Amino acid sequence: MAKKVKAIADAATKFVNRASAAGGDYKSGVMNAGQAWSDSTLASADTYAAGVQQAIGRGAFAKGVQKAGPQKFQTNASTKGANHYPEGIRAGQGPYQQNTAPYFDALSSIVYPPRRPRGDPANQQRSIIVQTTLHAKRVGG
Repeated sequence: MAKKVKAIADAATKFVNRASAAGGDYKSGVMNAGQAWSDSTLASADTYAAGVQQAIGRGAFAKGVQKAGPQKFQTNASTKGANHYPEGIRAGQGPYQQNTAPYFDALSSIVYPPRRPRGDPANQQRSIIVQTTLHAKRVGG
């Protein structure tokens, strides 16, 4: 005899109702979990790399994009994404400023060669200086 399984719509409704009510539990659970998360995550770096290589080998990224399709992206981005975007931007102001400060400093230290007439190939050097300065900052060179 086959096992009786709950209707998928009922299971999905129960999941959403219970998970939605658990916001406080989620928050209290993560408040003191940073060190354990960090330790476990760092310890699994090799496993992560191996898993990513396996996923690359089987084309999982492209298959996932194809399975989701453009409509899923549009729906989720225009509903969930649009709702959370402003709060994420506000929360990211401090980290943005901190993380970009070294690049702004590097850009402000550049001494450019004189600008040449429009179309002069020597003007490309100005762009190359910016590129190499930012790349060196990024990779620690």
